[in-house]
Amino acid sequence: MTKIKHSPFNSAQLEAIAKVLGDTETGLIGSEIGLMLANSQILDIHPSITKWKRLFNVFIEIHNKTLAGNNVIKFITLTMAPERYVQNKELFKTRQEGLNRVLALGALELQEDGKLHRVKKAETLSDAVLRANRFKSQLEQRNTHVDILKFAKSEIIKDNYFHAVLESMKSITAKIREKTGYYADGAPLVDAVFSVKNPVLKINDLKTQSQIGEQKGFANLLKGLYGTFRNPTAHEPKVDWDMTEQDALDILTTISLVHRKLDKTRN
Repeated sequence: MTKIKHSPFNSAQLEAIAKVLGDTETGLIGSEIGLMLANSQILDIHPSITKWKRLFNVFIEIHNKTLAGNNVIKFITLTMAPERYVQNKELFKTRQEGLNRVLALGALELQEDGKLHRVKKAETLSDAVLRANRFKSQLEQRNTHVDILKFAKSEIIKDNYFHAVLESMKSITAKIREKTGYYADGAPLVDAVFSVKNPVLKINDLKTQSQIGEQKGFANLLKGLYGTFRNPTAHEPKVDWDMTEQDALDILTTISLVHRKLDKTRN
């Protein structure tokens, strides 16, 4: 049976693929690169140079020799075999998204089975980024409030979990200020607006002990969010704040609930 010859990647695509798989923090280690190159029938011509440059050079070399993308595709599928990520699913997702931003421009997509599949070609960089953006897709599947998607749009597209949470917390403050005209921040703003005795905003009629408790609980939820997520992220360096994708999804889901409650408040 004749082997299918895959179209070659261009040099920019090869460089981008090399940078994803040779990334200093999330890429392959040197010994893994050597093993995967050997298994892909690619000669490791510069084993001692920077990882991504090492990969880029061998990709270019094999393309010039074969005029096809087969060896690079084999390298990607070997590298992204799901069995290699049983203990680290987040690493698979990180590499998958990085590769798909590049592959989408060549009508390919790396799917959960670790294999490349033919898809409709992305016509623009923005389209490729959006298509690969799993974080944004998961937020949409959770029916995340539109104000979060609006305030943190660029951070969400970039998978910047740290600043997506920070900008989303700002969206809460902006909505409370808009509805009340109060311009305090954080806990002082919450105390001023959601007081039980003299409320500026009410989430219910405040006629029963249950309703009063709900108002107090909502105020405490807001102050907890400000204290736990807004203040540290506003004042600490990003490198010191460990914000995973799962953390960000859960926090933004809570902030989404807050927004829906705020939408229904009465003066």
